[in-house]
Amino acid sequence: MNHIKRIRDAQDQAAFAELFQHFAPRVKAFLIRSGSDATTAEECAQEVMATLWHKAHLFDPSRATVATWVFTIARNKRIDVIRKQRRPEPEELDWGPEAEPEQDDVIALQQETAQLRTAILALPEAQRELIEKAYFGDLSHREIASQTGLPLGTIKSRIRLALDRLRHAMN
Repeated sequence: MNHIKRIRDAQDQAAFAELFQHFAPRVKAFLIRSGSDATTAEECAQEVMATLWHKAHLFDPSRATVATWVFTIARNKRIDVIRKQRRPEPEELDWGPEAEPEQDDVIALQQETAQLRTAILALPEAQRELIEKAYFGDLSHREIASQTGLPLGTIKSRIRLALDRLRHAMN
């Protein structure tokens, strides 16, 4: 914690060097155990440590330990690398007009859409508003909380309950 504070407040390179020596090999080993090859793990570990340097001001000791924060960054970097590797290259994309959907599929989709619309309208107003803001308004839970003044936990609970009701109604 003290090292992060020194990096945040004074860009203390000695503190960063100590954290780097401690965490870089551990992060690399963690990434290799998670399925990354050695080169990718090394690159990710470097990025994790660069993130630690640049984003030390975001560390909140009330939410996590330094180790938890560092390994969360590592996990997220690994996920980013995997997603990047799975993206199709432009030459792999299919070009040309899409095939017309089958009439049965169109009718089924229209019926599901109508069923979902009815299920959303049947939700309690407080839940319906939050679902609309989150899914149709494309707002994050934090954005909804700041917009409505409701606590973040309340937002999450209401959305979870609403999704459970919608899932039940659609089955």
